[in-house]
Amino acid sequence: MTLRKVAGLGALAALLVPSLSMAADTPTANSGDTAWMLTSTALVLMMTIPGLALFYGGMVRAKNVLSVMMQCFAITGLISILWMLYGYSLAFDTDGMEKGVTNFNSFFGSLSKAFLSGLTTDSLTGTIPESVFITFQMTFAIITPALIVGAFAERMKFSAMLVFSGLWFTFVYAPIAHMVWSGDGGLMWDWGVLDFAGGTVVHINAGVAGLVAALVLGKRKGYPSTPMAPHNLGYTLTGAAMLWVGWFGFNAGSAVSAGGTTGMAMLVTQIATAAAALGWMFAEWITHGKPSALGIASGVVAGLVAITPASGTAGPVGALIIGLAAGVICFFSATTLKRALGYDDSLDAFGVHGIGGIVGALLTGIFAAPSLGGFGTVEDIAAQFFIQVKGVAFTVVYTAVITFIILKVLDALMGLRVSEEAEAQGLDLAEHNERGYNL
Repeated sequence: MTLRKVAGLGALAALLVPSLSMAADTPTANSGDTAWMLTSTALVLMMTIPGLALFYGGMVRAKNVLSVMMQCFAITGLISILWMLYGYSLAFDTDGMEKGVTNFNSFFGSLSKAFLSGLTTDSLTGTIPESVFITFQMTFAIITPALIVGAFAERMKFSAMLVFSGLWFTFVYAPIAHMVWSGDGGLMWDWGVLDFAGGTVVHINAGVAGLVAALVLGKRKGYPSTPMAPHNLGYTLTGAAMLWVGWFGFNAGSAVSAGGTTGMAMLVTQIATAAAALGWMFAEWITHGKPSALGIASGVVAGLVAITPASGTAGPVGALIIGLAAGVICFFSATTLKRALGYDDSLDAFGVHGIGGIVGALLTGIFAAPSLGGFGTVEDIAAQFFIQVKGVAFTVVYTAVITFIILKVLDALMGLRVSEEAEAQGLDLAEHNERGYNL
């Protein structure tokens, strides 16, 4: 993540000569960096609306298509406001933080930036306006709870979904983002966990939360004996295409600049995604006899997920291996593993995002090494791999426990699941009094 680079470059400049130190004290905006980050921000927002809305909307049954799309839109609005009110401050405020010192601020930022206090048109983060950085990071905060929707699709109350999303954002997303990305004093930052663009913060986080939600809510009525085939794979493929294009903003934008790291992040994202799409396609072809459109779309997302944490440090060969591994492993996770364990992860949020995020996070520790063609600073691969394992394990446990508590409390207070009658009728009519299709 470039916050680490920004801090490191500033310190280096201060050590060189007085003139450089003075320059470091008075950073200036770079129009090229700013233009790229404005573009990246729009691309990442496109990933949720319309990308994820279409991707998920096409995979549910026709009677639930509007409910899933509505959830994506409502989450976009809710998290945007919460990010402004306190989310940005909880995730990125660094008051009270000190490298190597574990305290409350290792897990949460303070509220000194609540309501975006102190923000002006001249405020900078690195070489871009802080307002642009805030909006860019807001789009990450938006898509993460929206990804969870795929795990409990077709059976959660809209009201419960809204409250859950707000609480989960507050007590899970913001702390994990702070621990990984806020800089010296953040728990996992100090451990040395490598997560360039959100493999831990976004995908493991959302995937594990999705699995817990699917288990707490229980299976859809009739699952797995009743066929629940996607109603419009054209939507799904269109959404997957938007995710693929938007992900360049997600990964290459995480350089928070327009330079060499940005270009390499874009290249390895394309390589890994293509490899995963083919990996899933051929695994399905060999296993089931025919390749499917849904399969290749799922493979695309698996590759995008897996390369995310490694996009700033892996080289082309590393990206190829990460993508192939993710495509094959996520295929078996979303099919064989899910059937064997019997959970109803409606749209494979855990199988693709949870497992793909874990694969990518672990392999980041290997392929960031220059000896394996990477562009990181990893010299001891075994040591970095252990750090990645530690980061993954912490995220899985923290997310699972807090998500479970939030869901159980909400279930007791307001109920999570729609009635059997509403589920049979479809959430489009039952929750929104609308139809997403013509009779």
